[in-house]
Amino acid sequence: MQGLRHFLLALQYFTRIPVTGALARWVGYHPQMLRHALGHLPGIGLLIGLLSAAVMLLALAVLPSMQQAPALAWVAALLSTVASLWLTGAFHEDGLADLADGLGGGSDRERILLIMKDSRIGSFAAVTLIVALLLKTALLAALLQLGPALLAASALPAAHVCSRLMPLLLTAWLPHVGDSAQSKSKPIATGLQASALRTALLWLAVSALAVGALLRSSPVAAPASAWLWAGLGALLGGGLVGWRLRVRLGGFTGDGLGAAQQVGELGFYLALLMALAPRGAALAASAASA
Repeated sequence: MQGLRHFLLALQYFTRIPVTGALARWVGYHPQMLRHALGHLPGIGLLIGLLSAAVMLLALAVLPSMQQAPALAWVAALLSTVASLWLTGAFHEDGLADLADGLGGGSDRERILLIMKDSRIGSFAAVTLIVALLLKTALLAALLQLGPALLAASALPAAHVCSRLMPLLLTAWLPHVGDSAQSKSKPIATGLQASALRTALLWLAVSALAVGALLRSSPVAAPASAWLWAGLGALLGGGLVGWRLRVRLGGFTGDGLGAAQQVGELGFYLALLMALAPRGAALAASAASA
């Protein structure tokens, strides 16, 4: 029961999915609970990814065939991206935007942290968000055009899970910086607990089984090595953000964790496409004949 409480608290904290009324009172809240709930972040990613994939597949089912209008891949990809934004309230995108403004406009640690606290959006944030959302949509559309729809649909939950491991790894690697008294990330400032890491790894295993089951429904599947490369891409993306946080700030902030998730997700899709490039023609031909 305690594990369910932690999961529902993570759902309440990291998404817009309602956990209210009597259910919220049953879940309760304490900073220590949130530290345990952090381990369920990959599980939240699995849920968001599956729901976004459902939106993508539904769009493809009701729209004309992509063979008639290849640009419909962009429509389905954009709708799935909009779904993920709505489900999370752009929680992680907000962190990416704030970090972009801070790193782009600040010359020292104090100035960077001050800019990141400003609720107004600057030019660095606007450009970064536009590029990130366009790139995400383009990568998903490319996956749709490369192979069967279930390939891109499977990539969504896999990417959302792997990218949400990145904030956990950063909390284990870096110290928390900034105004801990007012920061929303204060409950996790003490770093990643062993129990939370075990929970995250359990969700990773569950997610692998779920994505595997989804892929078994597809007439053509990507090789296991491609998914391993995609996971490495997520790790490199999150690691890049962690490196910049370490160099410029000497630690992580809540915004930095959100940015790590976003860049990790982009790294996953990009690495998956690169790994599938040698098999692109075969995948496209098999998908067309299926």
